[in-house]
Amino acid sequence: MSGAGRLRPLGAWWLCTALTWSTWPAVAQEGAASIAWPALTTLNGQVLPSTRWAGVPAVVVFWSTDCGYCKRHNDRVAQLHATVDPRRLQVLGVVEGGDAEGARQLAATRGWRFPIVRDEVGLRGRFTPRRVVPMTCVLNADGRLRQCIPGEMSEADVTELAQRAAAPAPVGH
Repeated sequence: MSGAGRLRPLGAWWLCTALTWSTWPAVAQEGAASIAWPALTTLNGQVLPSTRWAGVPAVVVFWSTDCGYCKRHNDRVAQLHATVDPRRLQVLGVVEGGDAEGARQLAATRGWRFPIVRDEVGLRGRFTPRRVVPMTCVLNADGRLRQCIPGEMSEADVTELAQRAAAPAPVGH
């Protein structure tokens, strides 16, 4: 079959993702009450107090050490983190599964400088019930969940997250 007559694997994946995404029910927490942040401890031992998130938009990425999509996605998130003022946008990685040392080594090897915590306090459940990784969640400055985006994102889409987090919430939220 010619190239024009068949979907390439990546194109088929995007089509399936788009169809699934559009038919998935809206997450109940989106636009609802602000996320309740606990104090968190990063893989490097830094304590992030719950007040760190007050009045600042945030991008939170749930990921796994054995996920190739997550590694590429987090490379882009690390670029975003390196270019934004943390007083204007917070970035947080939340690793699920695996051991802390393996995650710490992976982050060091790939040059990820954004704070990373293990999900030992049920953070994902505060954002979304979906188990997809990577899962990127965007919060407005008031702490309300704006959107959870499943799957690996392009560099342009990750860069746009800063603008999305800073934008006013849609009417009715």
